[in-house]
Amino acid sequence: METFLTEDVLKLFIAAGLGSIIGVEREYHSKSAGLRTMILIAVGSTLFTLISIRVGGDAGRIAANIVTGIGFIGGGIIFRENNRVVGITTAATVWATAALGMGVGSGYYELATVASLIVLVVLYGFVPIQNLIKRRNQLRNYRIVCKFQQKTLKHYEALFRELQLDAKRGTQSRVGNTISGTWIVQGNEHNHERLTKRLLNDPDVIEFDF
Repeated sequence: METFLTEDVLKLFIAAGLGSIIGVEREYHSKSAGLRTMILIAVGSTLFTLISIRVGGDAGRIAANIVTGIGFIGGGIIFRENNRVVGITTAATVWATAALGMGVGSGYYELATVASLIVLVVLYGFVPIQNLIKRRNQLRNYRIVCKFQQKTLKHYEALFRELQLDAKRGTQSRVGNTISGTWIVQGNEHNHERLTKRLLNDPDVIEFDF
């Protein structure tokens, strides 16, 4: 019994170590689920797995409940900000960290270690690739507000085409002496910056955001 308890304690420390390695990356990038959160998730999922093995109940059902519980945490991390969804990568990291803890609790140390390395490679190593893709192709939501002068906002759509940006029109509305429009615009980063500069120098534009 003592040997089992010693091994269980070792598993908790291994889980804490793997969770801390992933948590450092999230903490460094100021994510909502950082160092302490990742450690607690890894240790908690390991402990649940250990208890399910010791109690001798339906380990599969307990594992499923762990996944369900992590789903609630992940749902709290994902939110909308400025017309875009953020927190998905952190939520996925939380999910993966819980899986690592379950792996350690089940005694699959090598598998959990390799999986944690893969998670780190994805979080660190794939950032340059992601940035390259963003420079080549970005999707931005633009909202332009200008003075109403008995004309529509189609000339801005012509500007998008001139700058080789693909735009999909959203809602347009007039309030008093102003008219506003929204577009989902796709193109490379350089052309987006050219568009921003043109809009900043346009005297008819009262405000815009993206």
